[in-house]
Amino acid sequence: MSDATDPYVLAQAAAEALLAALGVTRLTTAIVLGSGWAGGAADLPFEAEAQLADLPGFSKPVVAGHGGSVRLVRTGSGEAAALFNGRTHLYEGRGVAPVVHGVRTSAAAGARRLILTNGCGSVNPALVPGQPVLLRDHLNLTGATPLVGPRFIDMTTPYAQSLRDLAHRVDGTLPEGVYAQFHGPAYETSAEVRMAGILGADLVGMSTGLECIAARELGMDVLGISLVTNLAAGLAPNPLSHAEVMQAGNEAIPRLGSLLRGLLDRL
Repeated sequence: MSDATDPYVLAQAAAEALLAALGVTRLTTAIVLGSGWAGGAADLPFEAEAQLADLPGFSKPVVAGHGGSVRLVRTGSGEAAALFNGRTHLYEGRGVAPVVHGVRTSAAAGARRLILTNGCGSVNPALVPGQPVLLRDHLNLTGATPLVGPRFIDMTTPYAQSLRDLAHRVDGTLPEGVYAQFHGPAYETSAEVRMAGILGADLVGMSTGLECIAARELGMDVLGISLVTNLAAGLAPNPLSHAEVMQAGNEAIPRLGSLLRGLLDRL
């Protein structure tokens, strides 16, 4: 008898429900839209849509700007891709397994490519608000991991070079950087931002790293893209706010839309 509390068993059940809801037999790609990214995906044509809260193990997102749906879109080669508008964050207090449930569900549904996006603060003054940045590595500063037990995986190259090369072909001006995931929900202090910079981070945020770890365990190739929505604490002239994050996303809609369309067309 299967254990319904096992996160991998739950992901399999969610995958079956997702495929049925979208009307396909398998996925090849999953895309997670982070804060500020929904507008960039609004004009992508889709064939079917399901509400995350209707699928096993998922719940309605609690963060403004995360719509709570998953849409079936097509790659340029006609393959099925799932576009997740919403994610669970560690700071919601539900544990790590719900944070990576969408990743595990996508893998169970057949996806071998994962595109993770987020809105973030910039530690590197050269990376200004409105700039998308490809992730080449990350720092997991949450004190948590989605892996339980002796699940030893190599994280030397968490973000696939092949997918970064593809993104550079879409937009040759995209810089690359290192992302540091903090627990949240409080924005980082100025001292924490300085610490992240000393450790090698260019960007700081509250998602993505844990999802990448879960994806790599399951053999998925990962592309991470951050949208710089604000300068991090100590670098910004004004107090940080989620409204600022959403405003930056709205202003970047044309560029984000072009980037997402270009990636899908080339997959």
